[in-house]
Amino acid sequence: MILLSEYDAKYAIGGKARNLFKLQELNFRVPRFVVIPAEETKDGTILSLDDDFFGIIRKTFPQTQYFSVRSSAVDEDGIEHSFAGQFETFLFVTLDNLEEKINQVCQSAQSDRVIKYRQEKGLESHQGMAVIIQEMIDSDAAGVGFGINPVNGNRSEKVINAVYGLGEGLVSGELNADHYSIIHSKIESTIVKKIQALKHDSNGGTKLVEVNGENQLKPSLTHAQALELESVLQSLYQFFGKYQDIEFAIFNDQLYLLQTRPITTVSTLPDISSEYIIWDNSNIIESYPGFSSPMTFSFINPVYEAVYRQFAAMMGVKDRKIEANKFVFENMLGYLNGRVYYNLLSWYKALALLPGYSLNAEFMEKMMGVKQRLQLKKVKTYTKSQEYLRIMRLGAILIKNMVLLPKMKRKFVKEFNQTLLKFNGIDFHSLQSFEIMQLFSEFETTLLKKWKAPLVNDFFAMIYFGVLQKLVVKYQLPEKETIHNDLIASSNDIISTQPIIECLKLSEIILNDGPLKSLFTENPAEEIWRKLNHENNAILEKINGYIAVYGNRCVGELKLETITYQEDPVSFIAVIKSYVKQGAVSANFHTDEQNIRWKAEQKVKEFLRKKWMKRIVFHFFLKRARHTVSDRENLRFERTKAFGMIRRMVNALGLKLAAENCIEDPRDIYFLTKQELFDFIKGTSVQANLKELIALRKVEKLSFENEQLAERIESFGIVNCGNSFERKDQNEEFTGDFSGVPCCAGIVKAKVQVIHRPSEAESLNGDILVTSSTDPGWVLLFPTASGILVERGSLLSHSAIVSREMGKPCIVGINNLLQHLKTGDWVEMNGSTGEIRKINDHE
Repeated sequence: MILLSEYDAKYAIGGKARNLFKLQELNFRVPRFVVIPAEETKDGTILSLDDDFFGIIRKTFPQTQYFSVRSSAVDEDGIEHSFAGQFETFLFVTLDNLEEKINQVCQSAQSDRVIKYRQEKGLESHQGMAVIIQEMIDSDAAGVGFGINPVNGNRSEKVINAVYGLGEGLVSGELNADHYSIIHSKIESTIVKKIQALKHDSNGGTKLVEVNGENQLKPSLTHAQALELESVLQSLYQFFGKYQDIEFAIFNDQLYLLQTRPITTVSTLPDISSEYIIWDNSNIIESYPGFSSPMTFSFINPVYEAVYRQFAAMMGVKDRKIEANKFVFENMLGYLNGRVYYNLLSWYKALALLPGYSLNAEFMEKMMGVKQRLQLKKVKTYTKSQEYLRIMRLGAILIKNMVLLPKMKRKFVKEFNQTLLKFNGIDFHSLQSFEIMQLFSEFETTLLKKWKAPLVNDFFAMIYFGVLQKLVVKYQLPEKETIHNDLIASSNDIISTQPIIECLKLSEIILNDGPLKSLFTENPAEEIWRKLNHENNAILEKINGYIAVYGNRCVGELKLETITYQEDPVSFIAVIKSYVKQGAVSANFHTDEQNIRWKAEQKVKEFLRKKWMKRIVFHFFLKRARHTVSDRENLRFERTKAFGMIRRMVNALGLKLAAENCIEDPRDIYFLTKQELFDFIKGTSVQANLKELIALRKVEKLSFENEQLAERIESFGIVNCGNSFERKDQNEEFTGDFSGVPCCAGIVKAKVQVIHRPSEAESLNGDILVTSSTDPGWVLLFPTASGILVERGSLLSHSAIVSREMGKPCIVGINNLLQHLKTGDWVEMNGSTGEIRKINDHE
């Protein structure tokens, strides 16, 4: 029979035995042992042990009276599965019953609990059992040690639990243990009363014995022994490259290692000792709902970096300070399981570079719909005189930008449209891949350098609207909770409402033309589009005109992978068909509440009639809030057109790569990042086979798409290691009333329709729209709703602004809305107070 006293790779001995040999090689103190390899077992049973076997045992252990017999299954103590406590272990085994105990260890591999463990872990059936025969240490103290905190994941912390006597008393849970937490050699201990200890029973095996009274509250380990264990755990981590879980024994003040194995749960534990980040998608989910492709994220991430570096410079932040905070600007966004999030830590740090940080942070939170402030631990402080000078300098910059803003916006729109006109005239399909790539970079760079006006306007919209809210409260105006919303409603110059108006006009034309009405009501969208093109109907010119102007304004318009109306006109025909079916005309656009702005103005005028100074201040900020909020929406439309141009170029490159058989389908290009695509074209790619990479990304997308991610996520350390992104409340049931942020006044009692994407419903037929988030593509559904409830969003989010323009009662920022309501529920919503109440349909 083969007995191994040194490691031999040709034999299967399992992780536990293999690690013991490694400990020996590293000169750690390990009780003498030999291993019976798995090749010597048959169906989990050792054949009879002969004299040669016992001869080797006596020679190897000349003075040993007692042994421990332990399992070392082939797949035991691995990186993913430990099999802790599954197999049999025997202590204080004599030479006379050694054969019996070895057989029992082998047979335990076929036990019901092991079979069940393998089934639960999805493992194959029995892989072979090696057996460890080791000199038994009758320890004075023993325990377990962990290279990290196994509960909270702190990678800087070593955790040790120890008892008097044998460690089996701790492992089995029979005995209370002393607890030691060690961080950088600083020990915090919890010493328990140790009444009993597990020791050798002279009649065989082990027994519990009483601990002397004076020792019961003494530490089981000395200070030096605890520090030695810290050093051992750190050394093992460096050698194995994995955080280790060890068993140890103390005998005659000597530390013995009995086993070591990787901590198998480490990949499920975030590192709370490392970088802490809060991720939030309250606002950005409007632009990037659901899964966003790698191509989209790789395009927008450097865009955010560039424009906010530019913004900081415009606000007077010195170049050297911007460069010193390079990491902040590089990490404004996150990409968590295919969803786009704001890295709030970076956003707050960027704002903290500006004077008046606390005020700026508050306004930003309102604009972004952030519900809970993130307190920065380290914010650079200035003396009073320094802060005064900084604020004065920023004030001068703001005044300059405020004066120049109208001119800046006109110049931006003019230059942007000139750039767009130039690129609109290019037939990308006639160009080579290198040429398209170079044009992509040129367009991207040109836009980034010219994005000053939208940035300044967004900043002033945030400031003006925030100040307006504060003045409403300070002046104690009537209906102070919502009057600021009413005052900026019905601007009539917001381009976001134009697609609705134009669609209603198209619907009205069709409804007034008998044959056209029949065509749209009696045929599917594909057939309507075919017949319109075949017959060259006059309405076709108007439809094509709409698509030419608004064809990129659709659901997910800022996701490059989105198929727009320009690419698929049939989907737009389906929208018009739904309008025609419900008889929607332009007169439907405005409701009886379209004069809410006028009413609010009259209330303010009357309240401030004799307070001329307050009236001047209030109207100054009101006027500018109206202009900047409207322009914020209008300038977003320019961004939509820019993304449409980028999309055209990516689609052209997709066709090129598919034609060359580099990818299977042209749309597969969206599973690549921009850098991966460009590197592949240039010859600097580290991935030679794009098809394999795309196949991997498609599998990831399938696993990510149906996940319900939280609105706010906390992460520690390596973001994609051990941190959970999923909503923790998705299976909870809710009762009672609830509320959100009121955006547009009005009380509605109606049935709700929960809609996850606009394509799910042709019409809401007067029901209340309930959804997670909206983007500009949703507005075509708004006219058919009696009210709007949105889980995410803020007072300046798209759904809030458009609902105010349409006079549709609207509430946003409603926590757990989709858990509160399901299609068919009846509610009463109050757009003035933000309150929502479940009711019966007959109330």
